[in-house]
Amino acid sequence: MSDIVATDRDVIHDIGYRHYEGSRLGRGYIFRSLFLQSLRSAYGLGRSAKAKILPIGIFAVMVLPAFIVVAIVSFAHMTAIPLAYTSYAITFQVIVSIFVASQAPQLVSRDLRFRLTTLYFSRPLSRFDYVTAKFAALASALFVLTAAPLVVLYVGMLLAKLPILEQTTQFLSAIVGAAVLSVLLAGCWPVAGLVDHSPRDWCRDGYRFAAGEFHRCADGAGAGSSAGPWFPRHVRRPFFSPYGLVDGLQVALLGATPAGPAGPLDLVSGGVFTVAPLVVITASFYLLLARYRKVVAA
Repeated sequence: MSDIVATDRDVIHDIGYRHYEGSRLGRGYIFRSLFLQSLRSAYGLGRSAKAKILPIGIFAVMVLPAFIVVAIVSFAHMTAIPLAYTSYAITFQVIVSIFVASQAPQLVSRDLRFRLTTLYFSRPLSRFDYVTAKFAALASALFVLTAAPLVVLYVGMLLAKLPILEQTTQFLSAIVGAAVLSVLLAGCWPVAGLVDHSPRDWCRDGYRFAAGEFHRCADGAGAGSSAGPWFPRHVRRPFFSPYGLVDGLQVALLGATPAGPAGPLDLVSGGVFTVAPLVVITASFYLLLARYRKVVAA
């Protein structure tokens, strides 16, 4: 090779590059930042005004009936709440379903569609951390949606001077049910979209796909089930719906009044409804993790 000869016109430009000398916040800070950013994004915070309309509107529609119930109880001087705390999210499951269908694609598929996962994993953030942060953010967003009207009901019933101990017990039971439902939904539908559809299709058609799946699970999947004589026929149908699972869990574990067709549960059915949500949540999380491992490696 010939030697490179410098000339008078050769200049080394100082572009201002400096080594980073600040503190490195590490993996925990990245995880918290991703979780908070995803949670804010679920309600359109930090995004355009157009992105805020649907999630904020759904939240308002979800909370409005609670204010109406409080007004009825207060003005009619009722001695009992007409809508059980544990039945609220199940009664308004269509609203919750629309929220999941519209926001889950924003949280779990956009990064895949625009190939941002490579940027995330170039930092000290593992796939497990990424999936956990996204899973927790969607579950937290759903918990805010399902727990907020319960808080409105609880405060309203206390102001209406209904028995404090009774209302507190029912309220805490419903909060447990809302938490389980939030985690259950946070796992089921992102996994369904990622496994069965491409990220692009799931982003574009998330609402139609998820709404169709909810309708199928609630109305048809359990009707022809052959679970066996030990599993009563009247509880087979709700067993194949996330809302039915939570309803059965509340009946079996918390002694709540059934909000759906499950009705009274025997010992075996109650045990199944108690264990099934945990199994579904765990399986959904690891399926989502496996999907992200596959995509990043591709």
